[in-house]
Amino acid sequence: MKEEIIIAGFGGQGVLSMGKILAYAALLSGKEVTWMPSYGPEQRGGTANVTVIISDDPISSPILDSFDTAVILNQQSLDKFEEKVKPGGFLLYDPYGIKNRPTRTDINIVEVPAMEALFEIGNAKAYNMLLLGALLAARGTVEVEDVMKGLKKTLPERHHHLLDANEKAIRKGIEIVQEKLLPK
Repeated sequence: MKEEIIIAGFGGQGVLSMGKILAYAALLSGKEVTWMPSYGPEQRGGTANVTVIISDDPISSPILDSFDTAVILNQQSLDKFEEKVKPGGFLLYDPYGIKNRPTRTDINIVEVPAMEALFEIGNAKAYNMLLLGALLAARGTVEVEDVMKGLKKTLPERHHHLLDANEKAIRKGIEIVQEKLLPK
């Protein structure tokens, strides 16, 4: 198994954190992992993306030109990365702020209304965790339990009281995607 993932959006949306937590979760489940962030000089509002590779075998290079999965959080990232998803791959995106929707027909496109769902669960700060849950449901790369261990490792101890709320957001993201992907 080898999964090459790009997560892209604006700084401040938790893009890099989502990738870091996913990478820790994969390490905890015994996988080989690379985590490679890329961001502009702005801390919030500039573009940011992170490449995560999860594999059963050693990874030769963290540099990628195409991806199995893209998690897209803004229009600029959609414009840049939609064409870089491999045929048959997955593109997950939040439609909030997306004017021009994805158009490819050779990939699996999953709309994840994360902003709407956050109001439903009452936790506006768990945006990236909801989308991480969506990624887990679509690709099954790691288990929720390992994600929670990775989250606990990356989250400062003073914020550990937020672990339950983050798990709720992850599970909501899983639920949204399962409803979209499971046959009716």
